[in-house]
Amino acid sequence: MSAANQWVRVARTEDFPADTGACVKVGEMQIAVFNFSSRGEWYACQNNCPHKHDMVLSRGLLGDLSGEPQVACPQHKKTFSLQTGKNLGGEEYCIRTFPVKVEGHEILLGIEDLNS
Repeated sequence: MSAANQWVRVARTEDFPADTGACVKVGEMQIAVFNFSSRGEWYACQNNCPHKHDMVLSRGLLGDLSGEPQVACPQHKKTFSLQTGKNLGGEEYCIRTFPVKVEGHEILLGIEDLNS
């Protein structure tokens, strides 16, 4: 994480059901946060699916492709890596991901620029 990033508290762990996501708003950004409990991991990415620009990724389907955690858009099943943001279907568009850490019961996201 660069020096310009800051950790922002966005929610509590109990706000997220197991193996699903929820949307939080940080500044003007909608961010999808995922409790991938079957892997014991947390992920965050933009909520906007770049395919049709709908704010739906927080309701996406979580999965694992050869060990790589992924989310599939609930509308058109475009699939993205939750680690890198890469489109796993080969299309050029990708998603922005955010570092996540858990402190006690608090979820924090590493945000580079609150206005982006």
